[in-house]
Amino acid sequence: MTDPVLVTETADRFFVLLNRPEARNAIDLDMVEALHDVCHRLETEPKVAMIRGTGGTFAAGADIAQLSKRRRDDALRGINSGIFDRIRRLPMPVIGLIDGYALGGGAELAYACDFRIGTPTTKIGNPEPGLGILAAAGAGWRLKELVGEPLAKEILLAGRILDADEALACHLLNEVAEDVETAGHRLADRIVAQAPLAIRLTKSLFHAPPDAHPLIDDIAQAVLFETEDKHERMKAFLDRKKVKS
Repeated sequence: MTDPVLVTETADRFFVLLNRPEARNAIDLDMVEALHDVCHRLETEPKVAMIRGTGGTFAAGADIAQLSKRRRDDALRGINSGIFDRIRRLPMPVIGLIDGYALGGGAELAYACDFRIGTPTTKIGNPEPGLGILAAAGAGWRLKELVGEPLAKEILLAGRILDADEALACHLLNEVAEDVETAGHRLADRIVAQAPLAIRLTKSLFHAPPDAHPLIDDIAQAVLFETEDKHERMKAFLDRKKVKS
């Protein structure tokens, strides 16, 4: 049996490969459990993560064979919604490399990422109502935050599938690239060049509820003001400024 998820780790990033090409990387229980293991590693040792699918497909959806057998109690367990929410809450940014189809659960996994880079073949949408169910793993509330209510309703209620140009135009994709992996590493390079704790706290603040601000912003800044990283980076900035003058 092949591993449903393959992970390559370097000093500053994780590369996560969805590995069910025979099923167009449909998200089944084994893949969910493997992604929970990945999240545990990234929570323990925070790093930038990139997620991509094998075989020219990101993830064509949840595994329909398994979905067809699920009942009320399975839905209440939040199998997919739980893992996608955990991915969204990871300490460091997550970059989705959206090659080919990202439909249903695959689209919801993409929505949970902080950044999405597509290819010219990208197709993304939520056709769940056509199967008698709804997009219950984040799309029902997360998508309108990403693309706005009118377009989100067209995707969720009328089955619209966005191509790469459309997804880029509505900012669902940050970039469209022929070589999605190179583009992903280029973005990761920009992220890891920043102060790691500043990135972690900024991501947490970004997703905090409105009434938590500005108190938590001030507390986070107070923490950063005391770090060695802040002092070293600001000293380097001032030293460079002196040289230029």
